[in-house]
Amino acid sequence: MSEAPNLHPGETVLKKGGANMQRGMETVGGKLTLTNQRLLFDAHALNFQRGATEVWLQQVVGQKGGWTKFLGSIPLVPNSIVLTLADGQELSFVVTGRAKWLAAIEKARGGGEAAASR
Repeated sequence: MSEAPNLHPGETVLKKGGANMQRGMETVGGKLTLTNQRLLFDAHALNFQRGATEVWLQQVVGQKGGWTKFLGSIPLVPNSIVLTLADGQELSFVVTGRAKWLAAIEKARGGGEAAASR
């Protein structure tokens, strides 16, 4: 991912940092960027599973703290964020500063009750 992802008109970067995304059994390293419209994850080139994941914030219907899992199933460390999408899919990202990421995502989604009703 370049320093500035391709942004849409009116889109601004709110937070960015290194992250890992749980994709099945593999924890994929990359960069996570939160904008006022989307959450973007871009995997490093050295991963087996490469490529970007884009989540529009209006697709997110829930968010919570989660655990980093060894081999996709054995809980190790409570440093993940888990997003639930409108289609029922759950995405998990390992981040530094989980509480700050969750707060930033909630605020970008509209905060408090507005976020819970989306």
